[in-house]
Amino acid sequence: MATHDLFPGFESHWLDTSAGQIFARSGGSGPPLLLVHGFPQTHVEWHKIAPELAKRFTLVLPDLPGYGWSAAPRGDRNHFPYAKRDMAKALIEVMERLGHARFMVCGHDRGARVTYRMALDHPGRMERLALIDIVPTIVMWERIRAAPSPKTEHWIFLSGPQGQPEAEIGRNPTAYLEEKLSLWTKSGTLDAYDNRALQHYRDFFNDPSRIHACCEDYRAGATVDLAADEADKAAGRTIGTPVHVVWGDAGIPSAGSSPLDAWRLFAPKATGEAVDSGHFVPEENPAGCLAALLPFLTAPALR
Repeated sequence: MATHDLFPGFESHWLDTSAGQIFARSGGSGPPLLLVHGFPQTHVEWHKIAPELAKRFTLVLPDLPGYGWSAAPRGDRNHFPYAKRDMAKALIEVMERLGHARFMVCGHDRGARVTYRMALDHPGRMERLALIDIVPTIVMWERIRAAPSPKTEHWIFLSGPQGQPEAEIGRNPTAYLEEKLSLWTKSGTLDAYDNRALQHYRDFFNDPSRIHACCEDYRAGATVDLAADEADKAAGRTIGTPVHVVWGDAGIPSAGSSPLDAWRLFAPKATGEAVDSGHFVPEENPAGCLAALLPFLTAPALR
């Protein structure tokens, strides 16, 4: 495994949860802020913006179940623990074990799917919610079915029959990883990434159990996560927590109508803005990411 420590001064934790043991880093001072990474990354994706955020917040940066150094259970027929509802519950347990009953949250990609599910299922836990470069799962599937594209084909591929995508990726995991990490950037290259972070991602993604976990994450997205969104839409359930949506102007959800328009479904009062970036905003444009997040996270009163 990679040995580069990109979070000097942060503590490391392995915490038991309902989804298995979760690895997390913590550091900084101030109100608690949970940062949740996406695919195909780990908590390391926050390393460029964590030092500045740590001046204002007590940060908690977990690896999602199946990612990074967290446990990678095989999963069951309902894709436990890779349903976003299951992951959200596990992250609440992480925060409780670190002494935080209520906190702010920022999620990117799959992590943002976990965190908006957390906001819908556990509204009392969350002070503020920032979502980076996604639209709701139900909207994403509508867009994929209406107009599939090279930037979204992985949703269909990774959620395919058990064993099939795992076998194809397993022939050359690093090539698949780096293809996605470059394809979804604005430049179409790996230039935005620190080589030390890339090594963390390569190490994690070359473990067959974690490739399987990533596929289970997407299988959950095509089934139980979609069903949860459909149920909330039918019930008219929305997020009461203040929400701020940030997206890359060349990111995955930027195609089609505004991501902010899509979020009116579950967050009718959401604010938002585009950043000069592709999908991986915290690494491609850390200064722009901070400029978009900090006014929202530090606003004195949001209600």
